[in-house]
Amino acid sequence: MKGRISKIGSYAISSSIKDQHQQPCISCTTFNILAPIYKRLSQKDQSLRESDNRAYWLGRNHRILDWLLYERSSIICLQEFWVGNEELVKLYEKRLGDAGYLCYKLGRTNNRGDGLLTAVHKDYFRVVNSRDLLFNDCGDRVAQLLHVELLSPYSQYDAHQEVLIVNTHLLFPHDSTLSIVRLQQVYKILQYVESYQEEVNLSPMPIILCGDWNGSKRGHVYKFLRSQGFVSSYDTAHRYTDSDAHKWVSHRNHRGNICAVDFIWLLNPNRYRKLLKTSWSEAVFGMFRYLLRRTSITAEDAFAFLKTDNDGDHITFMGFCETLRQLNLTGHCNGLTTKEIKDLWIQADTDGNGLLDYKEFQQRIWNQTWSEQRDAEDGDAKGNQEQTVGFSVKNAVLFPPEVEKGIWPENYSLSDHARLTVVFSPIRMPCSQLVS
Repeated sequence: MKGRISKIGSYAISSSIKDQHQQPCISCTTFNILAPIYKRLSQKDQSLRESDNRAYWLGRNHRILDWLLYERSSIICLQEFWVGNEELVKLYEKRLGDAGYLCYKLGRTNNRGDGLLTAVHKDYFRVVNSRDLLFNDCGDRVAQLLHVELLSPYSQYDAHQEVLIVNTHLLFPHDSTLSIVRLQQVYKILQYVESYQEEVNLSPMPIILCGDWNGSKRGHVYKFLRSQGFVSSYDTAHRYTDSDAHKWVSHRNHRGNICAVDFIWLLNPNRYRKLLKTSWSEAVFGMFRYLLRRTSITAEDAFAFLKTDNDGDHITFMGFCETLRQLNLTGHCNGLTTKEIKDLWIQADTDGNGLLDYKEFQQRIWNQTWSEQRDAEDGDAKGNQEQTVGFSVKNAVLFPPEVEKGIWPENYSLSDHARLTVVFSPIRMPCSQLVS
């Protein structure tokens, strides 16, 4: 195990200097470090938590910092950081600060006790700006946005090469009513990133989303992000497809289930992107289809279901709203908002006549499929298309190594999540554009 750690650490360090083509690289680590207020010490006594024993949580967090500082990633994104404990906060700020990191922390709303910590190494980046995003939802979740500029020699292509970094921890879906909340949280993040880019008039640049997404590759959040052009860096490095859902895991949850929920998403500026509102509607309609199709309902039956008591050959807005309520997507505090419902209706009602006929239902709701967004090819760049800088994924590693084979080791005690580290190399590429 020590040899494996050394291999990971030495690769991350050496590749952060030069890759095989002598190109400077940067590395990024995401890690849910399991807040002591949530770590159970006994299966029999669920109320006994690590936070009650200083020696336990202090020792474990020193070991976490040992590994983080040994690996020395350019970017470190931590979730379930115990912001409510001043001693632990100072421990991380002191050890990371002494190692050359600039640290930014953010607690969850309503004094939940834990939150996020994002650290960037000052040898690699100058921090242009930092923003906090408060979802103000039932999960009291938050996100951090860092706008950074790469320093020489890592900005070899552009003297002002910039990157947007997001760190977040989405809600755990304790019941079916919360699935839509995670989708809303991602939508809020992407809306916020988009509005920030417009606010400060940013040129196209790479966007890195890190965190615990509390959802697998089979989920609606995964498909939503893929429809926006994001790629899972770990899957890219290992050439896994979207259907390779069980090749690796990164978490054993409190129910004992193992799954892949920790991702470092990359959006390069050469990715053709759908309009965000279009992708959002497709993602919700995907959830809509899933809920109907799991009962083996046919398209004709689904259309009739949406018509409710309407005798005509169309779906009314009232019938649409009633169906959403029956599918548990509305009618409770965690459901779709009135604005979101209206936006969905506008996306579905393509001719704008206030009614959905069977053709619109088929095209916009029932048979709609998400598609991976393509790159701007070299051929597309002919003429005056702007050139920019993005990242290629050089390598990605999970620790402990067993999780890369879909196995959770019983002797692993640092957290209930694996640590994910990705190495990126800057590359020149054409800019893309939004597509409807």
